[in-house]
Amino acid sequence: MELFINQMINGLGAGVVFASVALALVLIFRTTGVLNFAQGEMALFSAFVSWKLTTTGMPVVVAILLSMAFSFVGGALIERTLIRPMEGRSPLNVVIITLGLFLGLNALVQLIFGTDPQTMPSPFPDGSVPFILDTRIQKDTIGLLLVLLVQCLGLWLLLNRTTIGLKLRAVAANPDSARLHGIRAGTMLMFGWGLSAAIGALAGTLVAGERTAIDASLMQVVLVYALASAALGGFGSVWGAVVAGLFVGVADSLTKQYVDALDGIEVVLPLGLILVVLVVMPNGLFGKRTVERV
Repeated sequence: MELFINQMINGLGAGVVFASVALALVLIFRTTGVLNFAQGEMALFSAFVSWKLTTTGMPVVVAILLSMAFSFVGGALIERTLIRPMEGRSPLNVVIITLGLFLGLNALVQLIFGTDPQTMPSPFPDGSVPFILDTRIQKDTIGLLLVLLVQCLGLWLLLNRTTIGLKLRAVAANPDSARLHGIRAGTMLMFGWGLSAAIGALAGTLVAGERTAIDASLMQVVLVYALASAALGGFGSVWGAVVAGLFVGVADSLTKQYVDALDGIEVVLPLGLILVVLVVMPNGLFGKRTVERV
């Protein structure tokens, strides 16, 4: 039983990272209707920016905040220069651009920061605290859960209790109608991409701090799990992405522990979840069905 609880705790720590990247994916999708396949590599670039800042002696928390600000600007510029020209064209064009951005950012990371693995300090203290049944929970896991909770509350308040959130949702629902009501759709889309990039930067830095070494492949598997989490929870639901991310993290940890199979078998889990959800529940567990009148 203690082993089972320990694996669940480990899964929660990984699930926070999956949920954070899923949040960024959901935010982009809710505000722009675009699925950003480059989200993981954008987070990777930001994680290396944070690492580079820490090598200058800068406190890790300050480095994370600066990389988030840098990512916000970068995400807004990506929307303005790469995504905006595709407005009104086939959605496939945007998918191809995000895939190209995925490859380009990965190559850029290796070109700028090198290919050698690096170590990113964690923003959380070392050690653990007692839990249940003589088990212990790491302080960094508690810190990750608290960060995720703050992210969720902040996003929910932004999207549901602020004028900016109302404008973002209006632009996502119908950009032309939003423009007729005086909303600057282009500005809102840039803001949505920038905010998503900042959230991804936080997720990338957190996962970098939890790994013994980081390299250009850091976020590739994480993106697959995040896509599974977003699909399972529903691409239109912030809380769904969080719950699903934690579930996927725990399921992945238990699979690694109890399924005796070939190495890498755990990757089948998120791919299987994506397939099942798309076939059985296309809107996810918490997604809303959209009804359109013809």
